[in-house]
Amino acid sequence: MASSSGDSSGFTQLQNSGSEENTQMMLVDQRKRKRMQSNRESARRSRMKKQKHLDDLMAQVTQLRKDNNQILTTINATTQHYLNVEAENSILRAQMMELNHRLDSLNEILNYINTSNGIFENDHHEDLPDHSFMNPSNLFYLNQPIMASPDLFQY
Repeated sequence: MASSSGDSSGFTQLQNSGSEENTQMMLVDQRKRKRMQSNRESARRSRMKKQKHLDDLMAQVTQLRKDNNQILTTINATTQHYLNVEAENSILRAQMMELNHRLDSLNEILNYINTSNGIFENDHHEDLPDHSFMNPSNLFYLNQPIMASPDLFQY
């Protein structure tokens, strides 16, 4: 009987060691599955974070393109306005030069008339050989009107 009891305890030990190995294998397998699940979840979170970052960058690119287009539109409008003002300034400078020239001519005529009246009043006829050109009615340019272009009065 002793041998039968020894055999049965040996079998029980084999069963116990087999079930411990199975338990350990199951624990290792569970840990492995748990780690794999955790890794999958981490990878999913990483992909989502990466996608969100990509979406944010794409939204930023869209906004920057929109801002860039607005800036270009503003630059084009400002450049056109500058060219218009520059053209208007050029016209105004030309008109100013023309008016200055006319004013100088009129001042010369007035000085000439005043000087010639002074000469006649002082009886210095000998200084001037021909007195007919000093008569204001003989000066053809006194009767010419000063022409103003319509552009002169546009604002």
